[in-house]
Amino acid sequence: MQNNMIREFFLGFIKIHILHHATNQPVYGLLLIEELSRHGYKLSPGTLYPILHSLEKEKYLKCHQKTIEGKKRKYYKTTPKGKKALIEAKEKIKELIKEVIT
Repeated sequence: MQNNMIREFFLGFIKIHILHHATNQPVYGLLLIEELSRHGYKLSPGTLYPILHSLEKEKYLKCHQKTIEGKKRKYYKTTPKGKKALIEAKEKIKELIKEVIT
């Protein structure tokens, strides 16, 4: 039970990270895997891509393809809906930190 709850917490943190980075610049899977690993999240493509696809399906991210060195790469960028969700998440994070940490 506790592991499932912690997994759900981390999944939410990962989604917030993705929205944050995709707001700053278009991102792609390997870039996100490397960036998230710097924050202690060890994700495989089999874990990350379903998250990206669900965020795209829910209209938080928009995807476009580019061909780089002959290979197609999907880039993700935060939509207006994703930016709004990120702003709301940041407000909740600030509130939570203020209450829990201080």
